[in-house]
Amino acid sequence: MSTKFFPRLFEIVSALFFELRSGIDWILFVAVVPIVFAGLATMNSFRGDSQLFEKQFLWFCISLVVFFVLSFVDFRFFRRTKVITSLFIFTCLILGLLFIAGAVVKGAQSRFDFGQFSFQPVDGAKLVLILLLSKYFSRRHIEIAHFRHIFISALYTGILAFLVLLQPDFGSAIILISIWFGMVLVSGISKKHLLGVLCVILFSSLFLWSFVFKDYQKQRILNFIHPLADIQGTGYNAYQSTIAVGSGQFFGKGVGYGTQSRLKFLPEYETDFIFAAFAEEWGFVGVLLLFALYGVVFWRILDNALHGSTNFEILFGVGVACFFMSHFLIHIGMNIGLLPVTGTTVPFMSYGGSHLLAEWSALGILMGMRKYRKTFHKDAIRNEFVGVE
Repeated sequence: MSTKFFPRLFEIVSALFFELRSGIDWILFVAVVPIVFAGLATMNSFRGDSQLFEKQFLWFCISLVVFFVLSFVDFRFFRRTKVITSLFIFTCLILGLLFIAGAVVKGAQSRFDFGQFSFQPVDGAKLVLILLLSKYFSRRHIEIAHFRHIFISALYTGILAFLVLLQPDFGSAIILISIWFGMVLVSGISKKHLLGVLCVILFSSLFLWSFVFKDYQKQRILNFIHPLADIQGTGYNAYQSTIAVGSGQFFGKGVGYGTQSRLKFLPEYETDFIFAAFAEEWGFVGVLLLFALYGVVFWRILDNALHGSTNFEILFGVGVACFFMSHFLIHIGMNIGLLPVTGTTVPFMSYGGSHLLAEWSALGILMGMRKYRKTFHKDAIRNEFVGVE
């Protein structure tokens, strides 16, 4: 029995090793891991008696397991309309359930509290939206010039964004809309319809300002327009963030020596303002290195997307890139005073198990799709995708 067991075990291990070697984009993986540890190092520098570092490391380990498990799955079943529709309906129900059983934290009813950990369904909703739009546009990429397809896709996005706005979570709603807008642009929207979409966004913004936004959300936007108007009140967070980023100068103050964070001048340095805390410690050189790592992540995601076996896989990769890029740009923008404060995390760095799990799941699904990708010439993919004969 033993003579048969060990050769069989060797075959299984060899097969698993071959699957990992061929299915995983190791350049992407190696670029993401240092970003995670940059966030962990920043949290550990100022954590005091909190357990955020330990919790985040545990979520990182769980996310890694999910990532590798998903990389073995064949995700072609996501092309089925029933599967995607069921996912969308289930997501809407979960978001609706928040208003009944969700915990209220800092004025927002956006998470389920299970004692030792909490869960924010909006992070999974972003991933579901990417799958839904990938399915919808993959069958209609040639007909995208028809406005009805833009309207229907916007309706799907609007339902999720509306449920999120009611929590209220303005930052996540913006991310959902950014994912939709980015995928619509890639799908081949006409200039006329693009102008129409921008007008709709403008009028929607006016409506939100008049009837939906809370007073503190309006004040954040006003503080962005007049940064020094209320630096001791509603503009305090943004002001301290810009001070932290600037005080890092060229080489930074060193890990654990960021005074803005250590002395508690900078709030939410584990989540909303973790980039500012990192920049204070690592300086301009560290920020350049961090941006280079994110650049590699975006490049590898888009490269994997370009080699997708069908338009569904291509669009999914583009959607994941829009997901990460929108989080990255909005987070960095609000940390350096270029955008209003919206409470948006930065991928793989900010504290939070829900978003970390969603981000690694997105990469895991991308790796699962990578196994059956095709090697097309980029021009051929572009012509097929936009419907050029």
